[in-house]
Amino acid sequence: MRAPLSVVVRIFAFVGKELIETFRRPGAIISLVLGPFLIMAVFGLGYSGVRRPLETIIVASPSTQLPTDTATYQDLTGPALHIQQVTQDRSAAEAALHEGKVDVVVVAPEDAQQQFKAGKQSEILVLVDEVDPVKENYAQILGATLADAVNRKVIEQAVAEGQGVAIDAGNPDVPLIPPEVVAAPTTAVVQNLAPSKPGVLSYFGPAVLALILQHLAVTLVALSLVRERMSGVMELYRISPVSGAEILAGKIIAFGVLGAAIAAITVGLLVGGFAIPVLGDPALLTGVIALFLLASLGVGLLIAMLSDSERQAVQLSLLVLLASVFFSGFVLSIDEFSPLVRSLAYLLPVTHGITLLQDLMLRGTTNAAWEIGALGLIALASIAAAWLLLQRALRTA
Repeated sequence: MRAPLSVVVRIFAFVGKELIETFRRPGAIISLVLGPFLIMAVFGLGYSGVRRPLETIIVASPSTQLPTDTATYQDLTGPALHIQQVTQDRSAAEAALHEGKVDVVVVAPEDAQQQFKAGKQSEILVLVDEVDPVKENYAQILGATLADAVNRKVIEQAVAEGQGVAIDAGNPDVPLIPPEVVAAPTTAVVQNLAPSKPGVLSYFGPAVLALILQHLAVTLVALSLVRERMSGVMELYRISPVSGAEILAGKIIAFGVLGAAIAAITVGLLVGGFAIPVLGDPALLTGVIALFLLASLGVGLLIAMLSDSERQAVQLSLLVLLASVFFSGFVLSIDEFSPLVRSLAYLLPVTHGITLLQDLMLRGTTNAAWEIGALGLIALASIAAAWLLLQRALRTA
């Protein structure tokens, strides 16, 4: 019994040491928890989640037989485009586009009605001057929407003229279907079947939680272990009865307890302070957070073993944070990346953490249960690799 008991004593000696050293700097702990929430509060107050309307000029000459007033086009496009003016001067409209005064210029075809009656398509030109590919695609989509609206207007006019000609020709029995019904016989009604309809802040809350926990776990455990490696403590560990597995276990338990406490506080603030729902099973949510912390700690331990200084450990931790912001689905959906980049993104614990936390908190369940297994594999592989490197370091210290 003495051997197992001594192992437990040594492990919890590491746990006590790490917790005492961490709580000697309460300001750092408070900033780690409250700092992101202050940022979230500012984000929630300043970001509405709605894109501003794109300033638009319509170029349409009277010969087009299309409307020439801004109100008609504004009704056709809706709030996504703000029709600044309808003009005949294409050169002035393009000059305003290049000067940044407008975002989109739409040039109506000269002979849309005649081309339609002749059975030919007309071309509606949508001009943008944008280097941001996301904004360019957004403007193209809105321009295509406006083109569809103009197409409906052309059809409405043609149907109205056709019905008038038929009546004038002495055929009063022609069915008088409203032209707008002929032009658009169906309309879309969108129903959101999701169990909750969170706002911008509620949607990003679980993602921020995952990002906080990963960065906390990775940074703290990496700095703790690399500091001991660089300070010569490893030489003491080498001549002591402590093993590499006991060192890692002590650090995982210590920072796991710290991470669990911060996770509990953060979830409490999300639910109580920002009214973010928790629709899923609390036990399953707790288990996912625990596994996510374990995987993040494993990545932090591996970073510590690959670093030759505290500065390098900090740099690698920041690189992991930067990669997490861009490739985990926090900013852009992971489905928008190429298969190769998606494969690399799945190596980050936060990629799976964001999906699982958002599903469990906002949907109540998840269809991505495989990501739980992925977290387990990341934890197992990173901790095993860190242990092998630590064993070698202890032998050569």
